[in-house]
Amino acid sequence: MATSLQDELHIELKRWEAAGLKRELVLPEGVDFTSNNYLGLANDEGLVAAAKKALDEFGVGAAAARLLRGNLKVHQDAENTAARWLGSEAALLFPSGWQANQAALTTLTTSKDVIFSDALNHASLIDGARLSKAPVEIFEHNDTKDLEERLKKHSGARRRIIVVESVYSMDGDLAPLSELLDVAERHDAHLYIDHAHGAGVFEDRYLNSDRILGQMITGGKALGVGGAFICGSRSLIDLLINRGRSFVFTTAVTPSTAAALTKAIELVTSEPERAARVLKQAKRLREKLSAQGIHAPGESPIVPVVLGSEKRAMAVAESIREAGFDVRAIRPPTVPAGTSRLRIVCHADHTEAQIDKLAETIAHSVARFPEENREQPAPTPPRTMVVCGTDTEVGKTVVSALLVRSLLRRDVPLRYLKPIQTGDDTDTQTVQSLSGMPQSLMLDPVVWLPLPASVDQAAEDAGTEVRLNTVLAGVQERFKQAPEALWISECAGGLRVPYNTEEDQGDLLQALGAPVALVARSALGTLNHTLLTVEAMERRGLKLAALFLVGDYHPANFKTLQSRLPNIPIYELPRLAPLNTDALDAWLDEHSLERLFS
Repeated sequence: MATSLQDELHIELKRWEAAGLKRELVLPEGVDFTSNNYLGLANDEGLVAAAKKALDEFGVGAAAARLLRGNLKVHQDAENTAARWLGSEAALLFPSGWQANQAALTTLTTSKDVIFSDALNHASLIDGARLSKAPVEIFEHNDTKDLEERLKKHSGARRRIIVVESVYSMDGDLAPLSELLDVAERHDAHLYIDHAHGAGVFEDRYLNSDRILGQMITGGKALGVGGAFICGSRSLIDLLINRGRSFVFTTAVTPSTAAALTKAIELVTSEPERAARVLKQAKRLREKLSAQGIHAPGESPIVPVVLGSEKRAMAVAESIREAGFDVRAIRPPTVPAGTSRLRIVCHADHTEAQIDKLAETIAHSVARFPEENREQPAPTPPRTMVVCGTDTEVGKTVVSALLVRSLLRRDVPLRYLKPIQTGDDTDTQTVQSLSGMPQSLMLDPVVWLPLPASVDQAAEDAGTEVRLNTVLAGVQERFKQAPEALWISECAGGLRVPYNTEEDQGDLLQALGAPVALVARSALGTLNHTLLTVEAMERRGLKLAALFLVGDYHPANFKTLQSRLPNIPIYELPRLAPLNTDALDAWLDEHSLERLFS
């Protein structure tokens, strides 16, 4: 009997809970060291009075999108105040920072552009980049050298947009904005800055330059209210008004929110001592924790204490809450596995006595749940090259055998794995036969389904379901057998082959984080299939290591792909007849794969 959808949802929740990741909504109790109310403005009498006045004048809601009847003077007043605050020509008010970032990144980019996103960017920036049509390059956190290398690869793009946060929400560290601006200048790029956790606290970090495409400030953190502004040129704001879908198709911010934001910005600019006070309190907490042997990095009001496992972080946080402090644990997927932590947030209205008592409580709770209880982060995976196709029957198995044979000829320690096999034919055996690789170095698939079809269809035919976490766990277990080896891993078909209704093969490649050797037909039609696959890989942050064109030589297709992918090695592999080890050796005698594995 088939399970109902509700049963499936229940099972998913149980899996989430078993992994230690289930969340619950909890009402606030104790002294607030969790919210982002950095300057203590959320309950400020002046803001409350401004909101009440707007309620009396405009009512409780705008009742329409801004382009209809929802555009009120109170919105325009807030926008003008925000623009003056950041020194920009104009500003546009959104219901949330999430909607603001989504509007900016989806409106300002096309497939001709490239987004360069910091590895620790907030989910709103990540999703905004995914929803845009632009390829995405993810550079190492705050690493301007890595950013420059990636910019060099895309010098021909129409627009290059570097996307960063001013202050990072989980580690509390600052982006090197001046250095990033210099990089943008050198490479004809532009900077989009999310000031969500910096606005009102680090006002010296608002930049004015032609290289600044836009700056986003949220109203729900230091300003203590809600909503968000994008500040920039008049042209930018007008474009967002016309084409920013998350602005055009949403109800306007409530009048009371807009009025309170105006008042909050006025207070922030007239009372800079609030920002100085919160930074002083955060510094005091870091020093008190350091004296107890607890490392708490960062430079902002956000003070992280990394504890390792989800279980330990939850236990320590609960112990602290029992002592009267509202401190929460942050777990994956918000932070990487093995880095679950306390995310402590200082406020300007905290007292020194509260800071000192909290530091003492944290030290006691951390000692109560000691280090040996921590689950160690997953070991670094071995070197891996993934072979993926633009389609089925394009020659992935032959290319896999070719790569294996090349490494065997160089005496490189290696293993071969096809995580999912569909159909009775065994690609693992074909690779072993063609390459001459010892059988002991060929690993069995994690999943083997009888029907020769896509993974989801073969699974349905077998009365089962393939889930990413199961496949990934099986792959990682096999990796443990030879962590020193170089692994050649062959996909089951193309990048977007579905595993189930939610997950596909691209999700596995993202989880593995390995470079990809892409296999395509050389014949007519390959340009569209290949370039669409490359675009999909870029959007997922996958690294294309090489392209193999399999079949009769097609000089025009080769030339076109070479011009579109100038930094990618492209190899032409004819249909070998007979197809055997000698034929692979003959090809390798004429073609070096050294660059692919360097």
